Amino acid sequence: MPNTQPNSRTPRTAVAEDADSISRSLARAFDDDPMMRWFFPDEAVREASLSEYFATLFTRQYVRNAVCERTESAASFWVPPEAQAKAVPDAETIAELQRILGDRAELFRDAVTAAGAHTPREPHWYLALIGADPAAQGTGQGAALLRSGLAKADAAGLPAYLESSKKENLPFYEHFGFAVRQEVRLPGGGPMLWAMWRDPRPTTP
Repeated sequence: MPNTQPNSRTPRTAVAEDADSISRSLARAFDDDPMMRWFFPDEAVREASLSEYFATLFTRQYVRNAVCERTESAASFWVPPEAQAKAVPDAETIAELQRILGDRAELFRDAVTAAGAHTPREPHWYLALIGADPAAQGTGQGAALLRSGLAKADAAGLPAYLESSKKENLPFYEHFGFAVRQEVRLPGGGPMLWAMWRDPRPTTP
């Protein structure tokens, strides 16, 4: 019989029921991310805290108002321009994030404010988050998700924007046409954030 299971590298729409799987993959993906280590400095509980953090963002914010896709071990959250006013945390989500972050909640708030001050004004597709479980490194799952989102942005004739706090990831994004637009030092002794921009590319008729 033919194999009817989806390819592990094929992006598909993520739904709320995927929260546990997605949050575990993202927690592992961001374990060595400078910004996440700054928000969650305690190594003993970092993976559990990150999993809860990503599950909250996904279920309460992005799955409702963004283009969320996943593969077997990776996920991406894209926000098109028409959704950017809605894809922000409400009061209950903010309260939940504050609980998860504990005494780092103020640093988180200041970092979000600082990053937001540099968000481009022109319409664009915003890559809010992308990550793959390190165990799946080299399988192309992150690249497949990035291509999928960029194809949607290109089809709309719009640029794409992201922020990365991990310098080692910049060549990966540059390979797909992004270029560093600005370097932002997060307040409170936080890490550097690289703001990256990609102009739209013509789509094949």
